[in-house]
Amino acid sequence: MGFLAATGRAFLIFLEATGKLAMFTGAALSHCVRPPFYPRQILRQMIDIGYYSLPVVGLTALFTGMVLALQSYSGFSRFQAEGAIATVVALSVTRELGPVLGGLMVAGRIGAAMAAEIGTMRVTEQIDALSTLSTNPFKYLVAPRLIAGLAMLPLLVLVADIIGVFGGFLVGVYRLDFNPASYIGRTWEFLEPVDVISGLVKAAVFGFMVSLMGCYHGYHSRGGAQGVGAATTNAVVSASILILVWNYLITGIFFSTK
Repeated sequence: MGFLAATGRAFLIFLEATGKLAMFTGAALSHCVRPPFYPRQILRQMIDIGYYSLPVVGLTALFTGMVLALQSYSGFSRFQAEGAIATVVALSVTRELGPVLGGLMVAGRIGAAMAAEIGTMRVTEQIDALSTLSTNPFKYLVAPRLIAGLAMLPLLVLVADIIGVFGGFLVGVYRLDFNPASYIGRTWEFLEPVDVISGLVKAAVFGFMVSLMGCYHGYHSRGGAQGVGAATTNAVVSASILILVWNYLITGIFFSTK
């Protein structure tokens, strides 16, 4: 009976958390499409998410493309299939590695920052002060972050795709002695628009999830500095898990029939 009671208690806690998240998501989405809007806050979040995340996402994509080219060469050379390296690098980066690694990097940087900032405002009663001043916290704090995350992560991933493919090109041409024109031709030969579009759709979903988890855990943080730290950890972990789950779901939608 003790085991059943513990299982039931955990299940009820899970349902309660799911319901709170669903209500929070619905309220946040409604405030994203209804005025008033705060353009200055939206622009500030776009710069923070997009511009300041570009170095870490770009470096991640560059070295991922370079390592992928090296690893592909060491494997494909066993089957005399070295000519497929350019295609494998392009498809892998645009379909999977660009969106997923970009989303995880942004989750570690932006998700934690959002949870810490909003969590600090919660425990120091600044959010209550906004409500007292007739400013809706969802419109001022949550909606700009969701809009910025939804808009900027696809742009980040598009840049990451270009940098990742360029990293593979550098290794292929200057380390593995491929012909530059041949490498570029093989890259474009099998790359289809759906490969890039699927990655950008993933990036939009990942950006929304990262912003949502950062705002949700920060908004519901309790217990002073310790609560803010827990909210920050929970935001990064939950955003990372959701990125991996939604990556599988979106991949199934785009490529299940192929």
